[in-house]
Amino acid sequence: MWVQTWNPDHPLFSALKRHDYPAFAAQQLKERQQAAMPPFAFQALLRAEARTQEVAQEFLGAAAGQASGLEGSGHVVVYAPVPMTVQRVANVERAQLLLESGSRPALQAFLSAWQPVLQNLRTRGLIRWAVDVDPLAI
Repeated sequence: MWVQTWNPDHPLFSALKRHDYPAFAAQQLKERQQAAMPPFAFQALLRAEARTQEVAQEFLGAAAGQASGLEGSGHVVVYAPVPMTVQRVANVERAQLLLESGSRPALQAFLSAWQPVLQNLRTRGLIRWAVDVDPLAI
């Protein structure tokens, strides 16, 4: 088997050569724990699609602004809204807002309390929004 890479010293390729999945998985889990990433932290992503990036960002900013004081909010970090990696698809602008917590129950309580807030936010030009819990890609 041949693999062409710019990073031949990456632990993935060493593990592949040795057929050592357990060592690779243990290393990945250690790195994720040090970086406070899943499964050692819990995440949710609020995505918004709108006619313009400004409208999508406005919706997400308003949602973030109303997050404090909700149940569980003391244990949830709400990051600033950003455009998605692929920002525009079919003339629709897309943005996202990341939430993180060290506690799944706190994140779930927060999301339950935040849902009515999100439902009541009316932004002209907003096409749709969705909350993705434990997103596979950000």
